[in-house]
Amino acid sequence: MDSVIPVPGEHKVGGAVRSFTKALRLRTGSGVTLDDTIRKTKLQDRFKSDNFHSADKDEENVHYRMGVEALLAKLFASIASVKAAYAELQVAQYPYDAEGIQSADEAVVSDLKRLSELKHSYLKKQFDPCPQEGLLLAEIQEQQSVIKTYEIMVKKLESQHKLKDSEIEFLSEKLAELDRQNGMLDKRLNHSGPLSSVLDDVHLSGLSPNHFNRVLRRAVKSVQCFVKLMISEMESTAWDLGAAASTIEPNAVYPKPKHICFAFESFVCRVMFDGFQYPNFLLGNEPMQENKQRQLSFFNVFQDFKHLKPREFLVRNQNSTFGRFCRTKYLHLVHPKLETSFFGDLNQRNLINSGGCPDSSFFCAFLEMAKQVWLLHCLAFSFDPEASIFQIKNGCLFSEVFMEAVNHEAFFSSENKVIASPKVAFTVVPGFKIGKSVLQCQVYLSQ
Repeated sequence: MDSVIPVPGEHKVGGAVRSFTKALRLRTGSGVTLDDTIRKTKLQDRFKSDNFHSADKDEENVHYRMGVEALLAKLFASIASVKAAYAELQVAQYPYDAEGIQSADEAVVSDLKRLSELKHSYLKKQFDPCPQEGLLLAEIQEQQSVIKTYEIMVKKLESQHKLKDSEIEFLSEKLAELDRQNGMLDKRLNHSGPLSSVLDDVHLSGLSPNHFNRVLRRAVKSVQCFVKLMISEMESTAWDLGAAASTIEPNAVYPKPKHICFAFESFVCRVMFDGFQYPNFLLGNEPMQENKQRQLSFFNVFQDFKHLKPREFLVRNQNSTFGRFCRTKYLHLVHPKLETSFFGDLNQRNLINSGGCPDSSFFCAFLEMAKQVWLLHCLAFSFDPEASIFQIKNGCLFSEVFMEAVNHEAFFSSENKVIASPKVAFTVVPGFKIGKSVLQCQVYLSQ
């Protein structure tokens, strides 16, 4: 057997190892070997390395997100710039500005190219190296483009405002000229002499629709004067004009308060012209005459009556046909409640009903209106065939042939769009036909 040769100091080395192991156990706790400690150290080093890589990855994600945000900001800024350039292009087209159009067109093309570049940058993931700075610059550019767009809109609105002012000035001058011409015509019609002097030279054989139209305009004028006086009396006695107008025309709508007068004109005309198509105004059974005799009879009454003052005539001829006409129309036109509020009692009404003739300004205005309607009726039956009266039913479409609108604004909607055929709310003044000629009726159109 080979003998074992001891190595010098072996026992010392083994003892040292054992001592180190024992000390390690004391530090790490029982059961923990050197291999465990080394393994733990390696795990700690690996964890530190993983944390380092994770931090790098988070920083990379943040940088990517900032780059995308900067790209989006540039995208919105470019879109705002395109919008501003397009608005500038539109403004330059009217009034035509060749240089402005060319400049705006170049700006639009440049901005579209910029949008294309941003698209390729996103697809290739080529983001701004300084995203924060790029983000701020993009926001500034977007705000500048928005401000530019608003400035262009303001200029456009100012231009439209000046254009509207010019149109208003032109229309005002035109309206003033028309008012002046109407004043001259009214002066010739009403102040150049009485009706007798206007139609003195007219004979039965020479009657024309123009003559009838003159008398019709006088009758309408007298109706308007009476309505104006009646509304004034109603206002002074605290009548609710809106409620009264609604009673006359329940379905009518009046965008302007002054349009209420048309409802009262409609009511007065309806009462005064009721029975106009009958020779005797439905006042009694008077003998019928042949056409030629009847024409001449009515024309002679017209010629005689146009010289007379209605109140003086009634005082002397209480039981005349015209007297019965005035009494009947007044009692139908003026309601007892209305008369009581005007005069405090019904004395005037009772006097008229008994054949009397009050001298109040209200009744005298009524008599002037009654005279003009009576003259128109006499002239209507002086034609062969006689002039016929017509009205338009509510809800019918407007026709320029038979109608004249008293509220022209009804031809335009709230958006200033033209309404081709508005509907009739009610007839204000009836129309007339004389042979093939048509004298238009006046209508109030629905809004």
